[in-house]
Amino acid sequence: MIDKPNRRLFLATATAALATPALLRAQSVTAPLEEIGTPSTAKGVRRNASSFQQQRWQDHFDRLGVATVVADTTSRALHYWNSDGSDYRVFATSVPRTDQLTKRGYTEVVRKRVGPDWTPTANMKKEDPSLHYMPPGPGNPLGTHAMYLSWPAYLIHGTHDTRKIGRRSSSGCIGLFNEKIEELFALCPVGTQVRII
Repeated sequence: MIDKPNRRLFLATATAALATPALLRAQSVTAPLEEIGTPSTAKGVRRNASSFQQQRWQDHFDRLGVATVVADTTSRALHYWNSDGSDYRVFATSVPRTDQLTKRGYTEVVRKRVGPDWTPTANMKKEDPSLHYMPPGPGNPLGTHAMYLSWPAYLIHGTHDTRKIGRRSSSGCIGLFNEKIEELFALCPVGTQVRII
């Protein structure tokens, strides 16, 4: 009689052991290349990864200023602190498609706009000649709100294409879900200090 429970235990353990490799593969963050606009030569690109790394504003700035933003292109997260550090928020983002498109360093929010219009840069038009000016609206790549940085043509903005968030999908900007850029837009006055890492 002692044999039956041991056999059941053995079968349950063996079944669990066989299933474990499949479960581990399903949790892998390396996925087939389906990044939006990513060259097919890049292999094993991480996408839509929930690998947010907590940041400390003190590691990036001497003081908080009117507000502080750190956009982490590795973990695809934007970190926000208010002027006294009592409000800390993290937002999922899209990041530039390639390192060549990524500008890193210190900048600040110099202008904000609800319902931004969009004009492709010369480099964007060279890459895709079909691109053209777009007024505010559902097809606009800047979404519903945009915060312009002191670097020309670099913004923190929304997107109507929610598939882009968590991916390398932009031409240099940091993108957020429309409802999240609206939230961040309300929190960040002009003069908010920004660091892209």
